[in-house]
Amino acid sequence: MTGAYDAVIIGGGHNGLVCAFYLARAGYRVRILERRAIVGGAAVTEEFHPGFRNSVASYTVSLLHPKVISDMRLAEHGYRVLERPISNFFPQPDGRYLKLGGGLERTQAEFAKFSQKDAATLPAYYDALEVVADLLRDMTLKAPPNAGDGLAMIAAALRQGRRMGSLTLEQQRDVLELFTRSARGFLDGWFESEAVKAAFGFDAIVGNYASPDAPGSAYVLLHHVFGEVNGKKGAWGHSVGGMGTITRIMAQVVRGLGVEISLEAPVASVLVDGARAVGVRLESGEEVMGRAVIANVGPKLLYERLMDPADLPPDFLRRIRGFKTASGTFRMNVALSSLPDFTCLPGMGEHHQSGIIIAPTLDYMDRAYMDAKREGWSREPIVEMLIPSTVDESLAPAGCHVASLFCQQFAPVLPDGRRWDDEREAAADRIVATVDAHAPGFARSVIARDILSPLDLERKFGLVGGDIMHGNMTLDQLWAARPVLGHGAYRGPLKGLYMCGAGTHPGGGVTGAPGHNAAREVMKDGALLGRWLGRG
Repeated sequence: MTGAYDAVIIGGGHNGLVCAFYLARAGYRVRILERRAIVGGAAVTEEFHPGFRNSVASYTVSLLHPKVISDMRLAEHGYRVLERPISNFFPQPDGRYLKLGGGLERTQAEFAKFSQKDAATLPAYYDALEVVADLLRDMTLKAPPNAGDGLAMIAAALRQGRRMGSLTLEQQRDVLELFTRSARGFLDGWFESEAVKAAFGFDAIVGNYASPDAPGSAYVLLHHVFGEVNGKKGAWGHSVGGMGTITRIMAQVVRGLGVEISLEAPVASVLVDGARAVGVRLESGEEVMGRAVIANVGPKLLYERLMDPADLPPDFLRRIRGFKTASGTFRMNVALSSLPDFTCLPGMGEHHQSGIIIAPTLDYMDRAYMDAKREGWSREPIVEMLIPSTVDESLAPAGCHVASLFCQQFAPVLPDGRRWDDEREAAADRIVATVDAHAPGFARSVIARDILSPLDLERKFGLVGGDIMHGNMTLDQLWAARPVLGHGAYRGPLKGLYMCGAGTHPGGGVTGAPGHNAAREVMKDGALLGRWLGRG
């Protein structure tokens, strides 16, 4: 048995590292337990073929909070993000294309190719979206009001609701629509061109196993626009060296503060004494004791696989079993002998440094989801391809490239008893063929591929159901109800048990916000305990 730490953190992903930083900076003795041989969780850079390295899971930067970057002094340790020249490039089936980003006037000129009306509408749309995005930014580093906390909950709700009350009636209507309507319903109210609606609607199904017609999908659209890169709101970029550079630097910083990071140390179970979490038992049999046990794994993994059901309140356990996890994600990393050459825009250009999106209409996205529901995976999948080697030569040999293919919609569990182990190669073939249809010769350029089906994502990264968000980003699983109402402020149902992963507010993405917020709540409880014991 290892002597007690102030905090034991399950999982060495970015949120666990951020949580450890704030606790260690405050003088806490912290140990991180990571089951893989590399720190970083799903934000890692790995060689998947000789000479070819890539961000194998999480693959792009925008949501990492500026306060976390500043507090951890990441830039001083080598953190650098290169902005995309444009956000996204959308090939169209009629031989045209649409570019999104690069400034308002450039995007308006692109929209005008499809609709003059939509080009004229764009500034008002951006203004409306930015108001709501600012609301989310304001709430990101605040613990949600916790149901059941009486007057404290009411006071917190009033403080966080004050900003909403300052909005005009029109702005409040936009907020309501974005949180409740489907992406299609919301976008239909603004634009007429199907290509333009697809350019914005794509964000609504990223990591979201749902149709753009699903109520609440408009919020997921919003979730992907409240980040920033190098001080530019809504921008996306590439971390030089891949996403693993971020977590490698974070690990370096926390080790400098005395945090112990144990690799290849998988946790088997949370140890409970009475109604209190007191430590963890590793698969090796070692017991690590901690005054606080903090889980940087998803709620399903924590409560259904690492805890004895008898240790959890029955109603809480029932609701966790109903907690939805399915992002419909299939990830591939491919080594390429050459860049893809698109029929609609031949030759090398800025589009190769952007997100290349094969999802030309909302109907296309809806069909992909319906195929997945019916058959397990879509006949015409949604594909986002990034080619980071166009801006970062460290990732591939000279003259070659690496590409990240982030694909939707693929069912976490295949129907009719079929197994992902048997179908992953066929699904990967379909994805490659989808790109090849727009860039003939792409399939021939593939030297090697690293395939991560939903089941592979679960096995490799502990993402239950392959859910990159640790749980669906639906209205019933957001803010104070993430993961369960009454436990939305990072505290589990047992004393001493906390959550700091993407299964808590504000949700998925490489933000660092859950880690930051959970650390604050752990310290708050520690200060209260200290005062109660006469130490404060």
